[in-house]
Amino acid sequence: MSSPARIALVAGVIVSAGALLLAGCSGTSDTSSASKDSINYALPANFTPNWILPIGTAAHLNTNNNSIAASLWEPLVAYDGSTGKLAWNKKGSVATAADFAADGKSVTITLGDRSWSDGKPITSRDVEFWFNLIKANKAEWAGYNPGKAPDNWTAFKTVDARHFTITFDKAYNSEWMLANELNSTITPLPQHVWDKTGASAAVSDADRTPAGAKQVWTYLNTAAKNISGYDSDALWKTISGPYSIKSFATSGKVVLAANKKYDGGEKPAIATVNLLPFTTADAEKNALRSGSVDYGYIEATDLDQKDSFTAQGYSVKPWSGWAITYMPYNFNNPAMGAVFKQLYARQAVQKSIDQAGLTKAIFNGTAVPGYGPIPQAQSSDFLSATQKNNPYPFSTEEAKSLLTGHGWSEQGGVMVCTDAGTGATQCGEGVAKGTKFEMQVLSQSGSTVTDNMMSAIQSSFAKTGIKFSIKTAPVNSVLAQTPQCTASQAICKWQLSFFGTAGSWYFNAFPTGDSLFQTGGGSNFGNYSNPDVDKLITASTTSTSTQPVQDYSAAVAQDLPVIWLPEPVYQISVVKNGLGGFSQDSLANFHPAQWKWTS
Repeated sequence: MSSPARIALVAGVIVSAGALLLAGCSGTSDTSSASKDSINYALPANFTPNWILPIGTAAHLNTNNNSIAASLWEPLVAYDGSTGKLAWNKKGSVATAADFAADGKSVTITLGDRSWSDGKPITSRDVEFWFNLIKANKAEWAGYNPGKAPDNWTAFKTVDARHFTITFDKAYNSEWMLANELNSTITPLPQHVWDKTGASAAVSDADRTPAGAKQVWTYLNTAAKNISGYDSDALWKTISGPYSIKSFATSGKVVLAANKKYDGGEKPAIATVNLLPFTTADAEKNALRSGSVDYGYIEATDLDQKDSFTAQGYSVKPWSGWAITYMPYNFNNPAMGAVFKQLYARQAVQKSIDQAGLTKAIFNGTAVPGYGPIPQAQSSDFLSATQKNNPYPFSTEEAKSLLTGHGWSEQGGVMVCTDAGTGATQCGEGVAKGTKFEMQVLSQSGSTVTDNMMSAIQSSFAKTGIKFSIKTAPVNSVLAQTPQCTASQAICKWQLSFFGTAGSWYFNAFPTGDSLFQTGGGSNFGNYSNPDVDKLITASTTSTSTQPVQDYSAAVAQDLPVIWLPEPVYQISVVKNGLGGFSQDSLANFHPAQWKWTS
């Protein structure tokens, strides 16, 4: 599924030991792919695919959904890092060219000479269909950020069947527009099959009116909620990608079959791809040891077992991501929102996070500290010196001093606001006398690494006088229970959220913060708002210089809209020798059409 452009929330991993392979892979008897006609790929444990529609909503933000959908319906413009660099992969795209006007206010797209699996040509009308659906239903689209697509796309004009022009409201950085708004945001959809207002309705041009587009949206989203019907519903049979759905179990196992009518540039080399769900990391490791997984993973805590896997004919390859990892605050939480809005309080929290220690002790050296909104595992021109040098070094003593200097006193090991008010040495606006500095996180369940990290953070917070309690749930539940909200809503009781065992947010090639940290951003879960940051984000999308992005990097690193945490690798992959033809995509997508058995 796609969030703005191909930004994906990722959470990958693991549940506590207890269930063996039978429970981890329901109803399967998977064996190794000795015939080379198939491959068994291990999905992150406790992370079930739950969406097929290539238009994402907030409850379905995960990379696995996106990768499956992109295998069925190719994006207009696909960026990925699977060729060894993060760039436009034209072989995996429907578009072949994007020509920006000299004034930067429009782009004309050329489509390849492509067909749907039913033989009908892919045309500009199929892109217009997507455009109309998004325009009419933008508030429900996970990729929507006010002022960005589709708000800044003022017109869609069909030139001919294979060319169309999108006009913008002003001049934009063409690199940003291509890499973030066109890249994987737009997916040509089969208008001649999907443009219906209900299952019994006839295909029409309903999308060309806002009311009709809303009805079509409702119809498609309702159908997409029926997971058990993915392999049988005719709606999902008309595809453009290299694979089709052979089966899709509610338990999470997905079987892809090569699309024999695919006419794009990434011809599938493996006929059958089995995407295997696991309820526990131990179950997945047992499957690796038995040889029934060809492409799997281990945790950082298992690196001491590397030799045992290489001895079985696997290679062990860390999968580094273009990502950041964090815990968002809920600034609208009725109990702690007022505390979270105090910068000194957020500074005290951040100073209580020992990122260097966590990286070494919890991640076995496979993570890197992250101090702001720009990925730090790879060097780039986007990273500011302020973020790189860590504006809030670890010190629980300094963290405690920040609180005691702003009206808090330690009572029974927990800081309590004893001097309410808005003065320089008081607790701050809205923080009532007697408020205890107590926070609860709803964290992704099951990962040994995550559990260990949360326990270490809990101990560190205790030294500052912050009580930190931990509640866990499957990642899909975490996302569903920690949405954007207002203080009066019952769902707004959440305080902190964590869904980043494999990284919280994976960027497109151009790492702007319009989704995450701009006021009203589609994935700004905690309702963070800072007008100065908004201006920097806007500047980063329009300037041809990287300076605005660096300014944004520095500002957000200092303002702490979230709790910054170490950035882990997406996973430590364990890959059967002889499987090649690809690099692991730093955007955290998997691309089955690129996999090949080379020996």
